[in-house]
Amino acid sequence: MNRALYSLVGYLLLPVLIIRLLAKSIKAVDYRKRISERLGFINQASTPSIWIHCVSVGEFMASITLINALIKQYPSHKIFISSTTPTGSKAIRQHYGDKVLHYYFPFDLNFIVNRYIKKIKPELCLLMETEIWPNLIHALKQNNVTSILINARMSERSLKKYQKFIPGLVNQTLNNLDLIATQNQNSLERFINLGASKTKVINTGNIKFDLNPQANKLTTQALKKITGNRSVVSFASTHEGEERQIIDGFLAHKTQLNALLLIIPRHPERFNEVEKLVKNANLTIARRSNSKSATEAQILLGDSMGEMMSYFEISDIVFMGGSLNNTGGHNMLEPAALSKPIIFGPIVFNFAEISSELLENKASIQVQNSDELFTTIAELLSNQEKANQLGKNANQYFKSKQGSVDNLIKQIGLFL
Repeated sequence: MNRALYSLVGYLLLPVLIIRLLAKSIKAVDYRKRISERLGFINQASTPSIWIHCVSVGEFMASITLINALIKQYPSHKIFISSTTPTGSKAIRQHYGDKVLHYYFPFDLNFIVNRYIKKIKPELCLLMETEIWPNLIHALKQNNVTSILINARMSERSLKKYQKFIPGLVNQTLNNLDLIATQNQNSLERFINLGASKTKVINTGNIKFDLNPQANKLTTQALKKITGNRSVVSFASTHEGEERQIIDGFLAHKTQLNALLLIIPRHPERFNEVEKLVKNANLTIARRSNSKSATEAQILLGDSMGEMMSYFEISDIVFMGGSLNNTGGHNMLEPAALSKPIIFGPIVFNFAEISSELLENKASIQVQNSDELFTTIAELLSNQEKANQLGKNANQYFKSKQGSVDNLIKQIGLFL
C-alpha cells in the first residue's frame, strides 16, 4: 500500500470514524464533544509551538517529566498537547490548566492535518511511542516542521505486521521523520529492520523511568478510611474479559484469602458493567465514589480518575491488567516506583523488555492464568518477607534505568 491508497481508504472511512465516536459517546458522552477539532477546526496559535501528541492518559502521564523540561527549556514557545481520548483530555487539563494548549488529535487525512499544522504553527512535533501517521508525518516534512518519534517502541509482533501488510508505506513514513528516539535497543533494531535509516535512529531510553510518581496524600488518606486495616490486592487497568477471570479466580480461592480486592477498570464507561459482574457472582461490592467504608465488602470498585497512584499506595500487592487478554499489558513502573510487589499475566507484548527485565531482577511474578494468579496472591499475603523483597527489587530496577529525559532534551536541542 502506498500513501495515495492509504489516503483513499481514509477518506472512505471518515464517516465511519465519526459514527464510531458517536457510538462511543453512548457510554462516554465526551466522545461526541469537540469532534470539529479532530477535523482540524481549531483556533489560530499566536506564537510558535512545540506539539506533543499523547494518545491517552497513560502516554500523557509518562510524558509529564519531559513536558515540564520543555516548558522550562523553551519559555518562548507555547506547549501544545493533543490527545485522542476524552480521559486523556481531562487529565491534561486537570494537570496543566492554562499553562498548555490542548486539542484532540486530527484524523490522518491530508486536508485535515495541513489545516491543523497551519493553525498551531509548530516548530517541533513529538509523537509518542507508536504514533506513526503517514499523512501527518508527510505534511510536517512538507511544512518544514521537525518531527521526532519519542519513546519509540516496536514489538516483534508489530514488526511482523508492518512487514507483511504495509512495508513500503511504513518505510517511507519512518524516513520522513527527523529522528526516532527509541526506548530500548530491541526497538532500535526493529525500526532499522523496517527500513529506517540508521542515522535517524537512536536509543535514548524509556522516559517512563524518569517519572517520580507521587500519591496524593489526601486521596490516600481517604482511601485508607474506606479500606480500614484490611490487606488490599489491586487489579489495575483491567479490560473486558479480565474481570470475569478475576472473579472466577477469587471464587475458587476466597477461603485462602483474607484481603479486599480492589478492581480498577481501564475505561470509566465500564464501571457499571464491572459492578454488575460482581453482583451477578453474588459477591459484595463497594464503590470508591459513594462508599465511606468497604470493611464489609469483598470487592472495592475503583471508579475514579486520577487516583491510580493512591490506589497503588494503599495496596499490598498489585496485579497489572491488560495481561490476561490480548491487550498486551500496562505500565508496571508506577507500582515499581512505590516498591510494590507486582504480578502480571502471560500477554505483555507492550512491555516485553520491561517485564522481562523485572523478572530477571526478581522484581515481579508472571502467571499464566487466574488460578495461578490467586495462588500467587495467597502465597505473597502469607509471606511478607517475599512480598517486601519483590517490591524492593522493583524499586531498585526502576531507579537504575533513569536518565532518558535528559537524553531527549539534548537531542531536541539539536533541532531547535
